[in-house]
Amino acid sequence: MSFEWTSTVIAIISFGLLYWFLSKYAFGPLFGIMEKRRELVQEQISTAEQNRKQSEQQLTEQKQALQDARKEAYEIIEQARVTSSKQADDILDTAKSEASRLKNEAVKDIETEKNKAIAALRGEVSGMSVKIASKIIEKQIDEKSQEQLVDKYLKEVGGKS
Repeated sequence: MSFEWTSTVIAIISFGLLYWFLSKYAFGPLFGIMEKRRELVQEQISTAEQNRKQSEQQLTEQKQALQDARKEAYEIIEQARVTSSKQADDILDTAKSEASRLKNEAVKDIETEKNKAIAALRGEVSGMSVKIASKIIEKQIDEKSQEQLVDKYLKEVGGKS
């Protein structure tokens, strides 16, 4: 096997021309496309990072809003408990005072009726005493007749009750 320097030179020149044509017409546009693709990928990565940061921020805001809503709901529930407890106490106090007032009125009414009944009874007793005395005076009778007369008037009084 012999070495032919002319074919080696021609191969080197051919390779040089091929490299020059490829770099002028193929590598330039190919590298341009690859550079555009790299920029597009870099832009998408940057956009994705921004979106991720925005999502994290929104998630944090939503968690805070949820905590605030829970806190507000808890406060509303506590306020409702306090209000209902106060209203229950007010209702109980009102009921107790009303019951006390009704009891006092009933006691006063009973006392008034009792006094009226005692006054009426005294009036009747005194009236009967006068009648008995007048009957006794009119009839000067013996002791047995007097007892019968008292029993008769007592029966009359008992019948009126």
